Amino acid sequence: MGNIGSYSGKNLFAIGSFLHKVDNLENPNKNTYFFPDAIPDSEEGQGKSLTVTSNSSVQPAALMRLGIFVPANKSGDAGDAIDASEILSSLELSKSEGYTKIMITGPRLNLSTDLKVWMGIIHAFSKYGLASNAITLSFHEFANLCQIPSKRLDSRLRANIRDSLTRIRGKTITLSTIGSRGAYVTGLLKTGRFNADEDTIELEADSKLWELYRADYLTLLRKKPLNALPRQEAAQALYTYLASLPERPADISFTRLRARLMLTNRISDQNKVIRAALEKLKGIGYLDYLLKKEGRETMVRVLSRNPALKPGDL
Repeated sequence: MGNIGSYSGKNLFAIGSFLHKVDNLENPNKNTYFFPDAIPDSEEGQGKSLTVTSNSSVQPAALMRLGIFVPANKSGDAGDAIDASEILSSLELSKSEGYTKIMITGPRLNLSTDLKVWMGIIHAFSKYGLASNAITLSFHEFANLCQIPSKRLDSRLRANIRDSLTRIRGKTITLSTIGSRGAYVTGLLKTGRFNADEDTIELEADSKLWELYRADYLTLLRKKPLNALPRQEAAQALYTYLASLPERPADISFTRLRARLMLTNRISDQNKVIRAALEKLKGIGYLDYLLKKEGRETMVRVLSRNPALKPGDL
């Protein structure tokens, strides 16, 4: 895929079509510093720019830090409400309308299917969303953008993607002001439709939320660690969280990691899941870390992260 055009100011997923020029990326406090191989030269000779590819996806850091995509819950319960007031307080929509309370509600979004579909949505908009917030593409192409092999394109897969679009569409963002009866209600996706007759996917985004993808900064999420962790949703979730952090993050408490994973079992069992997930990330070559105690709290100190998984690939 070639480099993507620049942001027109009218389109949610344009924002430079998830591009930041390299002078905004070279700040070592931003994660994109870790991915120089994903910043190719522009074909137009305008310097280097960040592009969505089959190996990487530019993601809103806020979505990776909040408990949006979490390990599947066997009970099938809806996800807990997420208070995003602080992290999304800089939205232009929040400031212009005086919204001070931002809540995200709806079904739990898993990592085995929903994150893949979401990354496919991001890839689709980065490819076709320059002119409009509403796009249509073939199911076959959309599945490919989700990195789903063509040999799996059967009725079961179509049902899985349809159900995933329903869950993502059901993830609601409500902006309001404390003490006021008014609110603006939207979602991660304004419309998501699988047209079985034409075998197409139709997607529409809310243009008022384009700033969501710049409110903090963009995270270049490499897909290699995700692919190296099949059916390891806790480790995948921690990877997406760690990938959104600055180059030298502060120590991270297990309390924060439990909140990110949004598990429902006993705290002691959750801690075991976290320890096992950290070891999985270390085992694939992504993470080097230390655990330490501060009172009764266990803290994680990140020593290094390598999304290429092999030393020297960066």
